[in-house]
This record gives sequence, structure tokens and C-alpha cells, in this order.
Amino acid sequence: MRPYASLPILALFAGLAAAPALAADYDIHVVIPTSGGGAFAGKGQQDVLGALTEVVNKAGGVNGQNIKFVYHDDQTSPQVAVQLINEILPLKPKVVMGSSLVAMCRAMTALMKNGPVHFCLSPGLHPAPGGFAFSSASSSTDQVAATINYFRENGVAKIAALQTTDASGQDGDDAIKAAMAKPENAGLKMVAYEHFNPTDINVSAQMERIRQSGAQALVSWSTGSPVATVFKGMIQAGLDIPVAPTSGNQTVAQMTQWADFLPKQLVLPSGLWPAHDGAFKLDPRVEQAQKDMYAALAARNVAPDNAVSTSWDAGLIVVAGLNKIGADGTPTQLRDFIANLQNFPGIGGVYDFKKYPERGLGTDAAVVTRWDAAKKAFVWVSGPNGVALAK
Repeated sequence: MRPYASLPILALFAGLAAAPALAADYDIHVVIPTSGGGAFAGKGQQDVLGALTEVVNKAGGVNGQNIKFVYHDDQTSPQVAVQLINEILPLKPKVVMGSSLVAMCRAMTALMKNGPVHFCLSPGLHPAPGGFAFSSASSSTDQVAATINYFRENGVAKIAALQTTDASGQDGDDAIKAAMAKPENAGLKMVAYEHFNPTDINVSAQMERIRQSGAQALVSWSTGSPVATVFKGMIQAGLDIPVAPTSGNQTVAQMTQWADFLPKQLVLPSGLWPAHDGAFKLDPRVEQAQKDMYAALAARNVAPDNAVSTSWDAGLIVVAGLNKIGADGTPTQLRDFIANLQNFPGIGGVYDFKKYPERGLGTDAAVVTRWDAAKKAFVWVSGPNGVALAK
């Protein structure tokens, strides 16, 4: 296998050299929400993949062809996502990327059990090892664990949860139970566990029960509009405690839009991508990958946020695989390439799909951040796995 460890990001594509003119476009289908409640995530990923397209094509594209990400709007609907996959599959693609949220990813994966490769752009999908599905970024399970570790290390003993009843909330339920069952969290107590429907516009009853429970921190594993409902509910209940929603809310557009009602103690789990000068030193190859990513985004005036965590490395891995298997390669060969990929430096860490099947990243790929409104940036408040930063 090609030794990726010593290569800069622009040389991750086997056998490529910059070419003045490439052949017709190589289409890579991407199903994401560019309308509906998840549009903030899908549009961000579209911007990031646009920047990645320029990087890849300057390096030679895929097998001598410029890549072209072909976007399909799933309208934040699992039903529409299924319809789109049924339209794409007859085109015999080697890979389909997307969607941005776990509900659509689950619906899509069910249709691609035997190929092509499905690279979900949400950390909330947890594919079974050995299949054609892969999931991007640090796992939502690891992100929840890092968040609860962060709370514990900051003196929190009583935790509450407020989850949506949709796929994101169900994923959060599973992750919270797993984190609370760890030996190191034996001293923590879950004092309130509430749910609400994603379409609810009021959670006052749930907030009152949480307030009366004496909770010192809140996990609300939801994305988009439901989280705004939670934040407003906290204000109405006079509840001023640390609150952590999903990393899917880690977007500049949402933080700016919600500025008037953001909790004072908002923290967000995250991949390793946010700038962290002076806070922590990562593997030098990861630092270089992040530097290259930031430069590519700056060239297109794209603000870095969670969209880079879920789409940049996924795109790089897919392109590296397509180049490796060649023009006549099959979806099975692409799956096998990814499943056996090791020592691949990206912005989210050094990937090892043998050690961490279907994702390539482990618990050390998740940190906790806060939104710095003055800098318009997400700032590390913990080290990997939620551990305290060195003083």
C-alpha cells in the first residue's frame, strides 16, 4: 500500500502530476440537503467540496479527469433521499456521498448494502463493519463521550438530557447511555431525561423539570431548528447551565443567526479541525493538512466550520481510492481500498480504517469547543476526548 504518511495533502493521489488540461469530468454524486431544515449543513458541505474540487483538479483529478461533484437536493427528507438514490443507482457509480444528517444516511444505506460505496457525511451513522457504508468525522458516540468527560473534569456531577425523538435524538440516546456507563463516569448522575418532537416550538415543561432536577449541565443531541427551540426554552426557564448540542450546529451561519439567544455557556463537540495554536499540538502531518485546507477555503472566501469536518477528508479519501483502483476499478475494490486504508493524514486526524472500521478515527479525534463571537471562530476548550488542556 502506498505510504501516505510523508506526503503533503496535494500529493495524496497516487501517480498524479499537475496537468495543463484534463479529460472530461469524472462525476461524483453527492446527496445533501440544500433546502429544508438541514440546508445550513448541506450548503456548507457544498461550499467545502467546491474548494476541494479545485485542490484535487490542480493535482491531476481522478485518473486524468477533472472531478465534478454532482449535487442532488434531498430536501432534508429521508423519502426524497431514497428517491434520489433510486435515480442515481442506474448510472452505476462507484461511490455516492451524503447525506448531511443521519436520518437520510440511514435511508440511503439501506439501498446500497451491496454497493456502491456510500460515504455518509454525518458522524451519526454507525455502519456495520465489512459493508459498503462509511461515516465521516469523529463518531457522534465519541463526541458525546468527550462532552461528558469535559463536564466531569469541570466539576459537573448532575447531568440532564433533552433529546429530539428523531434519528439524531435516538443516536444521542444511545451515545449518552454508553458514555454514562463508563467506569470513569460512575460518580455522575443523570437527574433528568426529557424528549420533544423536532417540530415542537415550545419545551417549557421539559425545561421546568430539568431546572427542578438541579442539573448542572445539559446534553441536547439535536441539530438545526430544534436546538434553537432548546436555547429559547433555557432563556424562558431562567436556566443558565452549560449546554451541548451536536457538532452539526457548529456552523458560523447558525451562530451568527442565533446570536440573540445563544446560551452563555454553550459548548459544542468537534473534530480536530478548529485552529488551536498554543492549545494543543497534533501530528505534524495533520497540522499541515489543516493548514492546506484553511488556505483552500480562504481562496474561495469560505468560512471554516463543521462542514469541513464532515466533508473534506471524506472527499480526499474517496478521490485517493478512485485513483488507486483506476478507471476500470469496481465499487468492491473502492470499498476494500478504504477498509484497508491506514496512516492517512487528514484534517480530522491520522486515519486507520483497520483499527477503526468504517470511520478511520477513534476517541482521540473528538474535542470540545466554544463559539468565540468576536473572532467568529470555534475555540478549543478541551483536548482530545474531552480531557483538560494543559495549563
